[in-house]
Amino acid sequence: MSSLCIDARWLYSGLGTYTLNLVRELNKRGELELHGLTLPQHRTVLQPICDSLSIVDAPIYSIREQFAVARAARPFPVLHVPHYNAPLLRKGTLLITIHDLTHIVDAGFRDTLKSRLYARPMLRLGAKKAVHIFTVSEYSKRQIVEHLDVPADKVTVAYNGVGSQFSPEPRDQAIQTVQRECGVTRPYILYVGNLKRHKNIDGLLRAFALLWSRTAGDCELLLIGADTPDSPGLKELAASLGIGMAAKFAGRVSDEVLRSAYSAAQLTVLPSFEEGFGLPVLESMACGTPVACSRAASLPEVGGTAAEYFDPHDIESIATTIERLLQSDDDRKRLRQLGFFNARSFTWSGCADRHLHIYRQYCPARS
Repeated sequence: MSSLCIDARWLYSGLGTYTLNLVRELNKRGELELHGLTLPQHRTVLQPICDSLSIVDAPIYSIREQFAVARAARPFPVLHVPHYNAPLLRKGTLLITIHDLTHIVDAGFRDTLKSRLYARPMLRLGAKKAVHIFTVSEYSKRQIVEHLDVPADKVTVAYNGVGSQFSPEPRDQAIQTVQRECGVTRPYILYVGNLKRHKNIDGLLRAFALLWSRTAGDCELLLIGADTPDSPGLKELAASLGIGMAAKFAGRVSDEVLRSAYSAAQLTVLPSFEEGFGLPVLESMACGTPVACSRAASLPEVGGTAAEYFDPHDIESIATTIERLLQSDDDRKRLRQLGFFNARSFTWSGCADRHLHIYRQYCPARS
């Protein structure tokens, strides 16, 4: 049986969702002997789905991880790092996943100190060192080929999937959960994702303020996702726009609460300037909730004909699109039906199949 080492230290946010579901699907196949590198707190999650584990308690994006990951992976002929923070000291075969090039193509990121000193150099060096690169959309593949000077045949697109935990929950039950866990008191619009600048939360808040004034405060805005250094400024912006009480910042929640939040929402809105994939689009559709999102980056590729689109740079476009959907039961019903069908075409099983096709080329059989 061939062996594969996977750096599985990151098991939260979209990147962690990708890593965990990939490992689960590979474990089901039983084709590869899986060795995971992980943090102490993830041991119990990974032990049932990996053949062996090594604890690598080195901070992500640190100099120490460069040495620690390379050392821990040394006995294994193939290492897959599901992010761009690849160990450049690695001697054996290296595969990496680059989810997006936000640090290169987004104006709000590319001139930051982190981007100039770490992200951009690591993206270029990792792409050069890896024998093959996985990514999550055709949009991201085009960006990688263009900006990292990588031949197209070195990049494989493996779409993310929708977890089985995301399905419609009885609406009354979902509303009760969201009211209890998130403090929502009336019908609401949902945003799911972190609060980084490229997510365009600033634009969403301004659009919601317009909507709030037009509809006399008929609905609230629920934002679910990890806080960032930008969070205090966004909360201050909401207050200054007069929607401080209507914009609920719930932080990170469990998958159970997230399912309830999708199921009870009027619609889900993703206003991002940049997205490598956009999992909330599919998760919302799988829960039976219509989606309105940016006509930008990978989102039209993921949403297809099952989402309503707006210009993320135009506040009026965002507000008008949301308002139109809120006022049209027929449009929401149409998008709900299309969304169910669209979400079913993105599976973690299919994602694993695309990876296995590449793994088979590089993972030698063990005698």
